[in-house]
Parts: sequence; C-alpha cells; structure tokens
Amino acid sequence: MSDSPNSTDELAGTEQPFVQHLMELRDRLLYGVIGLAICMAALAVWPGPGGLIDLIAIPIKAHMPPDAKLIAVGVFSPFFVPLKVLAMAALLLSLPWWMYQAWAFVAPGLYSHEKRFAVPLIILGSLLAYVGIAFVQFFVLDKMFGFIQKFTPASVAATPDIASYVEAILSLYLAFGLAFQVPIVVILLVKMGMVSVQKLKDFRGYFIVIAFIIAAVVTPPDVISQLALAVPMCILYELGIWGARWFVQPKPEDAEAD
Repeated sequence: MSDSPNSTDELAGTEQPFVQHLMELRDRLLYGVIGLAICMAALAVWPGPGGLIDLIAIPIKAHMPPDAKLIAVGVFSPFFVPLKVLAMAALLLSLPWWMYQAWAFVAPGLYSHEKRFAVPLIILGSLLAYVGIAFVQFFVLDKMFGFIQKFTPASVAATPDIASYVEAILSLYLAFGLAFQVPIVVILLVKMGMVSVQKLKDFRGYFIVIAFIIAAVVTPPDVISQLALAVPMCILYELGIWGARWFVQPKPEDAEAD
C-alpha cells in the first residue's frame, strides 16, 4: 500500500486557525483530566488506597517474616503514599482514554491510510504498557526481592519503608512500561523512512549491548531485574522488526536482501 496521498488532497480545506487548535488541545486535556478524576474516584471506592497498597506490597511481603509489615518513617507517609499510589493507578487505568484524546486531537490532520496505521499502534502501545507493568508486578518483583533477601543477615529485620518501596516499584513500572514500547518505536522508524528493515537486522547486535546497558542503569543493582528487562527488550526488538515488515510495505532493496 502506498503512503502517498491521492491526487486530490483529502485534507484540503480542513485547515484550522492556531487559536482553534489551542482550544481543541485545551478541551482534550480537560476530557483527559475528567477521565482521570473518574478513575480516581472509582478506585477510591474499590479497592481503595489501602487495597492498592496491599496489592503492590504482595511481592515483597512474600519474602518477609509472616507477621512483618512495611513501615512508614515519614510523618505524612501514611497519607501521601496511598494517595500517590491511587493517582498512579488511576493514570494507568485511564491510559486508553488519554490515548484516545491524543488520537482525537491529531486525527483531523491525518490521511485515511495514516489513520488506519495509527489506530493499531495506539492500541498495541497501550497493551504493551500494561503487559510491561504486569510483568514487573507478577514476576520481576518476586524474583528480585527473593534474590535480595538471600543476602539479609539473620540479625537484621527486613522491614522496608513504604515510601521508598513505592518509589522503587513505580520507577520499575515506568521503566518496563517504556521499554515494552520498543516494537512501536521500531515500526515508526521504518514507517517514517528513517531506517530500513535490513538496517535494523544489521543493528541487532548493537541493540543487545544497548539493552543491557539500559537495564543496568534503570534497574536495581541485581542481576535478576537487569536480565528481566534486557532480555524482553531484545525479544521485543525482534517483534518490532517483524511488525515493521507486516505494517510497512518493504522497500525494493529490503525485499532483495531477504
């Protein structure tokens, strides 16, 4: 399918004044904030801030003594930490809504073939972000804390501070959520003509090194979490190459190289 528009420009006459663009952006941001507020209200009712804290604490509590609990060192931590977790959970829950608002804002300026290309990528990007966060919650944290707790001396009680714990896992959620967007980035690079599929294949070895460097920088200093980030990034890179071949019509030189 060719990316060049038809001889008759379907976007002709759809230009809007700059002020109208700003008003549209304001409305989309307002709709997004309203959706976020609704999600926060719903999560505040069920499971509630306490329930969310209990959920994200499952991985570390599995490696603590049976009656041990996370502690709150700061004076205001019992209030602000659950509120922070509630806001982050609501943002994740409303992510598809935010993506829709971004799509609705840029869609009038896209051609039909661009719209058909963008919608699957938006859906795929949201799903990959959720998969990355779920991967952290149900696999990475359990393995990481299990590895760390093995080095805790018998005379030391491992009772982490809830604020530092939440900050650490939220950074992991963000790192994995972004890292799992590798296929989207790869597909967009090919779609925009910045690289070819064959060049991505040739860059494969360099990307593996880059993935391990990124994992070493953004994850805690344990081999479990580093491998848990680097290996999926390499796999997702390969999926991105496959997706680029499927989404984007290959150039003649790519077809000959295959």
